[in-house]
Amino acid sequence: MQQMWGSDRRRTAIGRMALSVPARQALADRQLTPERTILDYGCGRGDDVKALERLDCRVAGWDPYYRSQTQLEVSDVVLLTYVLNVIEDPAERRQTLVRAWELASSLLVVSARLTWEKSKVQGEEFGDGLLTSRQTFQHLFAAGELREYVQEVTGVRVVAAAPGIVYAFKDEGARLSYLAHRVVPDADWLASQDTASAISALVDFVQRRGRLPRIEEMPRVVAELLAHLKPGDLRRLVRDGADAARIEAGATQSTLNTLLYLAVELFNGRGPFGSLPVGIQQDVRTFFSSYKEACQRADRLLLKLRDDGYVRSAMNASVAGKLTPTALYVHCRALDRIPTVLRLYEHCASIAAGRPRQWTVAKLKHDGRAVSWLDYPDFDRDPHPRIASSYLVDLHTLEASHISYAQSANRPLLHRKQEFLAPDDPDVPRYRRLTDAEVRAGLYQHPHLIGTENGWEAELIRCGRQLRGHRLVRRTDAP
Repeated sequence: MQQMWGSDRRRTAIGRMALSVPARQALADRQLTPERTILDYGCGRGDDVKALERLDCRVAGWDPYYRSQTQLEVSDVVLLTYVLNVIEDPAERRQTLVRAWELASSLLVVSARLTWEKSKVQGEEFGDGLLTSRQTFQHLFAAGELREYVQEVTGVRVVAAAPGIVYAFKDEGARLSYLAHRVVPDADWLASQDTASAISALVDFVQRRGRLPRIEEMPRVVAELLAHLKPGDLRRLVRDGADAARIEAGATQSTLNTLLYLAVELFNGRGPFGSLPVGIQQDVRTFFSSYKEACQRADRLLLKLRDDGYVRSAMNASVAGKLTPTALYVHCRALDRIPTVLRLYEHCASIAAGRPRQWTVAKLKHDGRAVSWLDYPDFDRDPHPRIASSYLVDLHTLEASHISYAQSANRPLLHRKQEFLAPDDPDVPRYRRLTDAEVRAGLYQHPHLIGTENGWEAELIRCGRQLRGHRLVRRTDAP
């Protein structure tokens, strides 16, 4: 076993104080649950195994050096975490992926280091990667390369869960359910303790979705509390308790969400109607004349992404986001408020190369097709937040690139924060008051100077102002 994996691969097994990024992603995506069996294949020192055990997961770990005595058994979910990139033999690398796929009965989670980390890896060229000074090997994957490699070896369509993390599902229905959760996240049902509160929860669902739910969509407690009522009684209670205008708005939103889902599904591979999640099936039955009609409309929506004029018009019409001569910038809180074709634009990029876990503003280019997720970790606290990183996906090539500003001494920063949000966001008035005060103080007279930390600080000094939270005051050190 030592010979197969290479004598020094054990050196790549690092100790972790918390769950690895791929395990956290799979946990957040509800793929790692106490009901499922999990195998960490190539688990290294086993820190993910220990952390998942503390979360009541049924997990086992196997590693050729640290846990070679573990009996390998087929598991619901297999984690192949940063293993492929340390195997110097391409044939063995492929066989390792094949074996991991064989061991997974439901889902294989594959992660690898990406090309933008090359600056962190010192070494000499060796085969299709680098041989480090510690005699370890690293093959750094391009984001598109990892997706295509796993797809080619497994023979199934894979989904990029995050940069450097892809999911390969054994069951097509499971893949479509995951896409549905990504595109149209389930809204929480209202808590129910008795029949009256269960009826209120039902009314709330109908107002949000524009239709009655199937029993499979209800939480168990709601279904049990309403089981004694006949369908006709439920419809009457909803009719009497729900607001007709909200039901109509919910129906409109559900129609658009269904089109968005079916368009994303086509981008990633469309399945038969019976493989769709129950909720999507019911939306199709309720809001469209047929599955064929819904698919045709979704196909037309996807084609609209190629129309520069249509995309630009959608950006001009968006109630949320800041439009510049090159792109629309939208805060994560406002992303579901932009036109459906623009939501599709962002989702296609995220499915192709993964949306990063940490991001604040999405940048949608209208000249060409590229999405950047920009991370401003202090957006809510800092009146002019500094950028931490940028992750860009080109939809023409499906290639991705990453920029970190951690070492930058003069980072770009944001102004007019209210413009990135939806108009009814509760923070908009506070941000607008600050912008108005800055305009009156003359801080925006030279816009080409204020886009970076140094330029902005210089303009504050010139105007004799300083910031205290989201208030602009006179400088205390002014002459």
